[in-house]
Amino acid sequence: MITLDRLNRKEAIRYLGGAGISLNYRMDVLMDECEKEILKTAEPRFLYVERKAPFDDILLGNDIKKHLEGCHTAVMMCATIGSEIDKLIRISQISDMARAVVLDSFASVAVEQVCQKVDEILAEKYSGKYMTFRFSPGYGDYPIEMQKEYLRILDAPRKIGLTTGDSCLLVPSKSVTAVLGISDNPIERRKRGCAICSMKGKCRFRRNGEHCGV
Repeated sequence: MITLDRLNRKEAIRYLGGAGISLNYRMDVLMDECEKEILKTAEPRFLYVERKAPFDDILLGNDIKKHLEGCHTAVMMCATIGSEIDKLIRISQISDMARAVVLDSFASVAVEQVCQKVDEILAEKYSGKYMTFRFSPGYGDYPIEMQKEYLRILDAPRKIGLTTGDSCLLVPSKSVTAVLGISDNPIERRKRGCAICSMKGKCRFRRNGEHCGV
């Protein structure tokens, strides 16, 4: 079980800066309130399964093949902070858009922190091995349609209520699917970067000359 005690405000502020929102005392108070709301409402859940090489059924595209090159195990995972978060943001969008934007930023931070905790769980499980970073459907030439296959393999709709529709967007929206590779040998530490990011054509950070840090 994963619990969230606090959220990385620095990351939330970075999201807000990218959205063009300036910070002041009132915004600081609003951020306090929104962080508490997200922490209270979030229901962190995750799943993962191990696949032993060869894992040809998930190697669609050159980028994922390169990512898992030399790995003997692929760990497919998903994480979510639950559907109540979506409801909370939607309600705020009706009455207070500024609040909704702050809630959305903290929700994005929350699901990433859940993923980081999953990373820690896997790092402990595979202590002594080498692990890649998370690589998600939609990165580079890895088809976003693979979301459906991930959810099927993980049995995510039944186990944690994580689904996807024809658009291949995850529901609840603050959710992630990804794969990590495990190797007996050192792995070149490559950053994901803008070149293979599915958001590169519409990223608010790039529009402002910034970088999301991955």
